[in-house]
Amino acid sequence: MTSPARISRRTLLAASAAALAVPASAAAAPRHADPVRIRGWARDTWRSLVAMTPANTGLPADNIPESLAPADRSGYTSPTNIGGYLWSTVVARELGFISPGEASARLVRTLSTVERMEHHTPSGMYFNWYDEATGKALRAWPGTGATVHPFCSSVDNGWLGAALLVVAESDRAAAGQARRIFGRMRWDAFYNPGDDPAHPVRPGGLIHGGFFPFDHDRPGGVYQGTHIGGDPVWLTTHHYDTTVSETRITSYLGIITGQIPPKQYFAMWRTLPASCDWSWHEMQPVGENRTYYGIEVFEGAYTYRGMRIVPGWGGSMFEELMPDVFVPEAKWAPRSWGRNHPLHVRAQREHGLLEAKYGFWGFSPASNPAGGYREYGVDALGMGPGGEPGNPASGYFSDQEMTNYDIGFGTCRPATAPTPVFGDGVVTPHAAFLAMMHERDEAYTNLVKIQEDLRAYGTGGFFDAVAVRSGTIARRYLSLDQAMVMGAIGNVLCRDVIRRAFSTPAVERALRPVIGVEEFGASRVR
Repeated sequence: MTSPARISRRTLLAASAAALAVPASAAAAPRHADPVRIRGWARDTWRSLVAMTPANTGLPADNIPESLAPADRSGYTSPTNIGGYLWSTVVARELGFISPGEASARLVRTLSTVERMEHHTPSGMYFNWYDEATGKALRAWPGTGATVHPFCSSVDNGWLGAALLVVAESDRAAAGQARRIFGRMRWDAFYNPGDDPAHPVRPGGLIHGGFFPFDHDRPGGVYQGTHIGGDPVWLTTHHYDTTVSETRITSYLGIITGQIPPKQYFAMWRTLPASCDWSWHEMQPVGENRTYYGIEVFEGAYTYRGMRIVPGWGGSMFEELMPDVFVPEAKWAPRSWGRNHPLHVRAQREHGLLEAKYGFWGFSPASNPAGGYREYGVDALGMGPGGEPGNPASGYFSDQEMTNYDIGFGTCRPATAPTPVFGDGVVTPHAAFLAMMHERDEAYTNLVKIQEDLRAYGTGGFFDAVAVRSGTIARRYLSLDQAMVMGAIGNVLCRDVIRRAFSTPAVERALRPVIGVEEFGASRVR
């Protein structure tokens, strides 16, 4: 069993919302969300994405500092970044920042580059890293010259694939290119059905982290094979195996196209088992076994602040809500995602405001204000084991000190830190924008405070992250995080524009019956 953690790297029914509302005494009354101010945030965010994107290729850089100067672009991009720019262009058009003609020109330019970029031809999948200025696949890392071995990531290609479906339904001029590129993508190239005794996986099959199409210098963690015939590739022994993860978008695309069977969706853990043999994960879950599509599922949940919530690996908003930007999960699956999404958002809010007392909330992988990149999340909402600060095998934490929350594992493992004192919390604005799809006013209030009190805002919108007690700001913009902001705002202000484009009647027929049948163990604790 391997974790779905990534180093590189997202409408609740009215009755449910009322049932899950936090009592007024638990937090100050939120401000009413102002669409004009939100539009202003989106306009500035779009400015940063335009600054990242060379006009000749239409490929956005991975990141850019607050200067927004073309010379300061990162020098590399990924399929995820490209996908984010595509759906952000659709939102910019809907908000009136660019004309329909300009939107079409931008989309066509980007897709024209994507069509000619080097990729793994048998599967139609793209490599992890390209030069945004030329579209060439990277073999050496910008700045250091370190060797880059092309790798096809299942989740990075998943976000490009999702964006292609959005473009196909949103722009007539670019639709043909988008469908052509998507049509050659083989999602079953990542699907391990478990039929090889040498590389077994959970019943139902799991999605590989990806594969190296060429020989490489990674001696462990891969094996030669293929799931689509033809020449073998070097498949990762690592598989994505939790459902509260951004990686479920790849499962969705495989199910939508008929290349991956629906049972694969139920092969992923909701939580790890509750037995003492598994006492290393965050806490002992509660739940019961149910069977869907012939797969037995332990519908476990963690208990936190009067809620039972299905956790992710790290407890981040990205894991919980990124796929929800595209699929109306709460509507199509009211007994699973319709319960879990609002509970996860509420839990993040209560952690930031009431438990850790940061005064702000929204935790997700982002730039580290101290330099570099780090995964942030709410430890109690992640299955990753607690550990000593600095241990990379630990779960995600909400502060710079990596303060561990540990209530033990029932009678199997004693608690070591049930009421920790948290330090310099790091909030990530894109997480609050994702939350706006479920708590519009609360998320808006939080973002206003981040802008006004923490001054974590520049000409390109919200900076990527800010440490709330030291006031240290990661003064740069990441294209994926900015694209999450655009996607969430598009859904909030433009009548679910991204969800409507992605979730066509054909997509709904293929996917809604699968996710809609499930009942999570998520609930308010009575």
